[in-house]
Amino acid sequence: MIDVNKLKVGVTFTEEGIPFKVMKYDFTKMGRGNATIKVKAKNLFNGSIVTKGFISGNMVEDIMLEKKHLQYLYKDDEKAYFMDPVSFEQCEIPLTVLGGDVLYLVEGEKVWVLFWEDKILGVELAASVVMEIVESEPGARGNTVSNVLKPAKTASGLVVNVPLFINVGDKIKINTETGQYTSRAN
Repeated sequence: MIDVNKLKVGVTFTEEGIPFKVMKYDFTKMGRGNATIKVKAKNLFNGSIVTKGFISGNMVEDIMLEKKHLQYLYKDDEKAYFMDPVSFEQCEIPLTVLGGDVLYLVEGEKVWVLFWEDKILGVELAASVVMEIVESEPGARGNTVSNVLKPAKTASGLVVNVPLFINVGDKIKINTETGQYTSRAN
């Protein structure tokens, strides 16, 4: 059990048998009353984000997630397939568990897969990923005053707004938290 005051960003805990990961932490103390802690937490079973409120001094059950470094192979209509590079064992993760994270996976790259009590909870993405542009309109120059963006599609199907100078075949760096273009990659 851990004190709710220790529920900082990234901490995992369980409530009523459901695992959560803290996305945002807010501490409020007013007057003589008890402090209140509000956390925005991600349900690790279904991916929904909920806001939970606690009174200072309450306890929640902490959990330890097991991480395995697996190589992403490919996906079909229902599942994504991963392989352990040491034992060559393969595992399948339903796309419903991965949610939107599957758009940031690059075939052949390694990723951390999260396990809890032999259940796969999802993947832990890097802060940014490098992806190749497979579809984009040519950039039309015109009367532009500021940055003009155009939509471009990556190999995984992710559509990102990129500057006009980005073309098909270019590799770009994408922020996985916001889903936005950050820079051109070499």
